[in-house]
Amino acid sequence: MIKKFLLFLLGFVFVMLGWAFISPKEFSVVREITINRPNAEVFGYIRFLKNQEKFSAWAKMDPQMKRGFTGKDGEVGAIASWDGNKQVGIGEQEIKKITPNHRMDLELRFKKPFETTSTAFMSTEAIGPNQTRVQWGFAGKMPVPMNLMLTFGNMDEMGGKDLATGLANLKSVLEER
Repeated sequence: MIKKFLLFLLGFVFVMLGWAFISPKEFSVVREITINRPNAEVFGYIRFLKNQEKFSAWAKMDPQMKRGFTGKDGEVGAIASWDGNKQVGIGEQEIKKITPNHRMDLELRFKKPFETTSTAFMSTEAIGPNQTRVQWGFAGKMPVPMNLMLTFGNMDEMGGKDLATGLANLKSVLEER
């Protein structure tokens, strides 16, 4: 009986590893919203990492989260770090590139609950004198066997929900100003 169980367990592990090697290893999640404010005003607000505390769904998951900032906020090289509960973990994000009034590229470096690096962006596009389309997204790679999470959990659905919540919060913050 024990021998059959061990053979079954070994077979299961072999199948899962095989599945991990052929499963997707990359993910990308993007959401967008239209905000009734001029593009320059919207981009001028989102380029500052400290403002994310007012709209990001992740910032609101742990009100006791410890935050740190280095560099000049709103400029390339600025880093916002966090140390929070199990939902938000420990990590940091760095502004890597800014295209004025259009796009900010970030690098996300997660340390806990597991170590990984991803990219993120926020972009704006004027669709009228007082309307701006905002896109927020992130992408990354998951090594074998962590990539099995992409098979069993829908990253677009999970991460997309938080991005959509953050964008709705951003819309409220900016339109109520």
